Amino acid sequence: MEQVDACVSLSALAMSATHDDRARDELLTRVREMALRYCRVRLGRFGAEDTAQDVAQEVCMAVLTALPTYEERGVPFEAFVYTVTSRRLADVQRSAMRGPTPIAEMPDQVDDGPTPEAAALVRDEAALALTLMRRLPDQQREILILRVAVGLSTEETAAALGMTTGAIRVAQHRALAKLRAMLAEMQAGDVA
Repeated sequence: MEQVDACVSLSALAMSATHDDRARDELLTRVREMALRYCRVRLGRFGAEDTAQDVAQEVCMAVLTALPTYEERGVPFEAFVYTVTSRRLADVQRSAMRGPTPIAEMPDQVDDGPTPEAAALVRDEAALALTLMRRLPDQQREILILRVAVGLSTEETAAALGMTTGAIRVAQHRALAKLRAMLAEMQAGDVA
């Protein structure tokens, strides 16, 4: 078996994964990490960790299933992974809106987590950030999620979205400037 380099692109790993177990394992590890980070951002960290883990696992299964028929078409493999992830998330979010999920049993211990007040403040700040981000154009919002929240490099984001690194930097700069302006406008309205 050949050694898999950590710097190998996902597209190259995908092409090798059908006949190389190490490449397949490395591909799935990296896909799961990408999907999990993306899910955490899109779902928020408020009780959605299990859901994020489940969606990341489903994405890995979908990628594994698609590998035998995957063909390189000039689009980065990352774009395929993000497409699958966003569709799985949409399914999860639709099902979550249908109703509450009952819990199996009452806890036996006191929860040492954040107080309801602290959790409410964090939720409010996150809700404000998400509200402002929803006002951004789709592409700018996606770039900020991938760059800031998921932690991808400029090059990785460019590969995932099929853009140049320069275009990513410009769009990110414009998105952050627009967010700052919206926040300043909102805060000025609160003071008046």
